[in-house]
Amino acid sequence: MPASTAPAQVVLNAGALLLDMDGTLVNSDAVVERCWRAWALSHGLHPQEALKVVHGRQGYATMALLLPERPMELNHAENAEMLALETADTDGVVPVAGAPAFMAAIARLPHALVTSADAALASVRMAAADLPMPRVRITAESVGASKPDPEGFLKGAAELGVDPSDCVVFEDSAAGIAAGLAAGMRVIGIGPRAAAHGPTVHVDDLTAVRVEASGDGSVRLTLTPAR
Repeated sequence: MPASTAPAQVVLNAGALLLDMDGTLVNSDAVVERCWRAWALSHGLHPQEALKVVHGRQGYATMALLLPERPMELNHAENAEMLALETADTDGVVPVAGAPAFMAAIARLPHALVTSADAALASVRMAAADLPMPRVRITAESVGASKPDPEGFLKGAAELGVDPSDCVVFEDSAAGIAAGLAAGMRVIGIGPRAAAHGPTVHVDDLTAVRVEASGDGSVRLTLTPAR
């Protein structure tokens, strides 16, 4: 039998990195699934249908997809309740594999957090995973439209002063990958959810990413794609 070969590495250069949080840096699936299962059941919905669309979006946008006839003001009201529940629940919140080393490697490089969580939830989850909070962050309060709209990523690039085409996004969800691509950015898909949604490169987790600073101030990423 022929010897197995390791996947070829991929090298990307970027002016800045834009990082999703849940599923990308922080594994919060246990909390998300607990809260959204309860919400779905309380509305007579099948929990698995809710979990298919919840990742990557702000809660009100998920509710609008699942209950399209319902007034949007009810979605916003229940989203506030959902955020409070998720913020109070950190049981099972852990870093994605490789996230601590990755965040240490990019500490002095241009990067921003771009998350559908609000500021309070982002702070709680990054702290629960013992990860440093980026200085530049785009949270739910920063945008008028949820992913898959590209607004958040475009705002992140603008705050860093980097052209969108020179940014690389790290994302795990369908909505997030679509948002990054719509912003004209390259997207590194993280984890199993990302594989089916057309990221530029798909990796198993952040252990597959090596970060180096280039002499011109840009970032060099060496990636080992998922098999």
